[in-house]
Amino acid sequence: MRLPSGIDMDLLLTLDALLVEQNITHAALRLGISQPAMSARLARLRETFGERLFIAAPNGRGVLPTPRALALRPALQSVLRSISALLEPAVFDPGTSQRTFVIALHENPALILGSDLLNRIRQQAPQIRLRFSLPDLDNLPRQMENGEIDAFIGLSEAAEAGWVGRKLFTDDFVTAQRKGHPRGQDKLDLSDFCALPHLVVSAEGDPFTGFVDHALAKIGRSRQVVMSTQSYAMAPPLVAGTNLLCTLPRRLLQRFTSSLDVFEPPIAFQRLSISAYWHPRNHEDAASTWFREQIFLAAGLANQ
Repeated sequence: MRLPSGIDMDLLLTLDALLVEQNITHAALRLGISQPAMSARLARLRETFGERLFIAAPNGRGVLPTPRALALRPALQSVLRSISALLEPAVFDPGTSQRTFVIALHENPALILGSDLLNRIRQQAPQIRLRFSLPDLDNLPRQMENGEIDAFIGLSEAAEAGWVGRKLFTDDFVTAQRKGHPRGQDKLDLSDFCALPHLVVSAEGDPFTGFVDHALAKIGRSRQVVMSTQSYAMAPPLVAGTNLLCTLPRRLLQRFTSSLDVFEPPIAFQRLSISAYWHPRNHEDAASTWFREQIFLAAGLANQ
């Protein structure tokens, strides 16, 4: 049975309370309203349905539902159950979810966080899949807004002002050489640093010039860059198989110390800051909240 159009939540709850209590005073107490307010709602019910739904009991105790009111009960209960389900908070069960989460990030944070993040997710959510996507900075705002990208991990300069974010880590830069490098294990001084051949990771601009070269230029020095790659992942094995030096984030190079020796560079560089960002539309979403917690934990942060 369909309920009349135009009926509101107050009337639905009033009809339910009267069907349960069969007493106007008790129904008013159940709803937390006054007797006059209950009388006004009864009048609205009569007007909405075009007939009385309750009559005074012959013994003077309470009210009795009419056949029409009793016939409304199944439809009313169905509507109230649906509304209750609609208002229930969203529940996310990682143990049964088959969702795919997408992160836009470059190779450096992917190499630093990727394995720890996936291992953590697999422990709790064996059916969830994880996709890493290189950021398309021109389309990233639209992708974040449309839900195509669940999170962006990178530099703050690439983030939109309206996104929500949290710093994952800061990192400094160190210089790596292969095990058994002919230079030996001495402290790396500026002269050797400039004279020895280098590999540079460069994704844009001059492929043989990077932040190290800009820092050296400020003090009137330069180095010998003989090889360039766009891939952070390629740099460690290339350095391990050659006599090249390479200056990269410490967290990245520490994962390759079985084949590389790591030294403090002879010049200071600005520290690297990596953050996670997400669209505010997903800020309170249960699944997104859980996923962000896994990112924070993989980065060594406590839940917040």
